[in-house]
Amino acid sequence: MLKVKIVNNSQWPDPAYATPCSAGMDLRADITEPIVIQPLERVLVPTGISIELPVGYEAQIRPRSGLATKKGITVINSPGTVDADFRGELKTSLVNLSSEPFTLVPGERIAQMVVAAHERVEWEDVEVLSETQRGAGGWGSTGSK
Repeated sequence: MLKVKIVNNSQWPDPAYATPCSAGMDLRADITEPIVIQPLERVLVPTGISIELPVGYEAQIRPRSGLATKKGITVINSPGTVDADFRGELKTSLVNLSSEPFTLVPGERIAQMVVAAHERVEWEDVEVLSETQRGAGGWGSTGSK
């Protein structure tokens, strides 16, 4: 299990996995009063937490599927990336994609955070890339079924 340092200045519990097989941990709105998010409005919501990730890891901030599906509230820069050298408070950029105002209440679960390993690359300049079955086929080139 990876150990990650956390400073929690909110009144809410640390992010935690909801089930033994959950990939993400819920982040909560660290606000003192409800915020109404109008249709197509964007808001930056504080979480009250800061983390210290080890080098080679990132935290991905993703939408909560229920909030997105039922209310149209999603993370606008999904997935947002928290780099290992960032030490500030985690904040989540939410957008209301529904046609109705949405009231965000203090402590509401607003997004999920997945901590993942990543690789750094070193570019190797070449004249030609290897052949594949797909080749340069882009959007929709593999079919719809």
